[in-house]
Amino acid sequence: MGIGHSHDHADHVDDVLADSAAGIRAVKISLIALGATAIAQFVIVAFSGSVALLADTVHNLSDALTAVPLWIAFGLSRRPASRRYTYGLGRAEDLAGLFVVAVIAASAAVAAGEAVRRLIHPAPLSHLAWVAAAGVVGFVGNELVALYRIGVGTKIGSAALKADGVHARVDGLTSLAVVAGAAGVAAGFPAADPIVGLVIAVVIVAVLAVAARDVFGRLLDGVDPTLVTAAQEALARQPGVQSVHRLRMRWLGHRLLADVELDIDPDRSLSEAHRIAHDAEHALTHAVPKLTEATVHAYPAHPVKSG
Repeated sequence: MGIGHSHDHADHVDDVLADSAAGIRAVKISLIALGATAIAQFVIVAFSGSVALLADTVHNLSDALTAVPLWIAFGLSRRPASRRYTYGLGRAEDLAGLFVVAVIAASAAVAAGEAVRRLIHPAPLSHLAWVAAAGVVGFVGNELVALYRIGVGTKIGSAALKADGVHARVDGLTSLAVVAGAAGVAAGFPAADPIVGLVIAVVIVAVLAVAARDVFGRLLDGVDPTLVTAAQEALARQPGVQSVHRLRMRWLGHRLLADVELDIDPDRSLSEAHRIAHDAEHALTHAVPKLTEATVHAYPAHPVKSG
């Protein structure tokens, strides 16, 4: 016979709602900041003809637009569980991550295509000082957004928001590459601009690989092994626990869930087994960051046969 114990404390629910609100606030601010940066760059693209700046601007705009599905996902994650969606709608956040990956891939294709076209059909580049200034603006805007997204994403445990923050950081570095392209043209090497555009496309593909790994890892219920180790150690230290028979953990959006099976002394009473499960669940939720719900089952250990 096994004794199960699960807590879904009101304070944990409040934490989840607060985290979702923080996520929504982060994507709102990011959308405004990156949207303003992209508009400023588009204006300079219109009269400068820089393909490197165009590639960077398109990527910045796509980065801004990825805030929209994340905004929707954080809103859905705040809805309570229902009879149809008994775990709630936290998985919407992971699905929004797929959209982020798709947008990154599309921006890489646009940047590469325009750079190749400009290499085949060269065009004059003007207003180099403005192009360089736009690159600096792009770097500053993206780095500020990256710091904010990564900070909030780390705090609330959102892989999608953290991936989007890394995306913004690389966007900032590619904006500096635009400055290098303008410097190359000013030095008498016209092909520097489309070449930098190709470099930006390659960097975007590298970002795509990292973002895809993180997003698909969450969709496949991947968890950082250090969290599993911390959970096992916390459970093993609990009085009355002979061994951790099974431990499963998974993310649901920015909520971390756990399902545990413990082996305890078979001579323990029903009330003692319940207390052990309760204490183990309490210790687990305090030992593992962002763990909002744990179900702990206590089973009598099988006696070791001698002979």
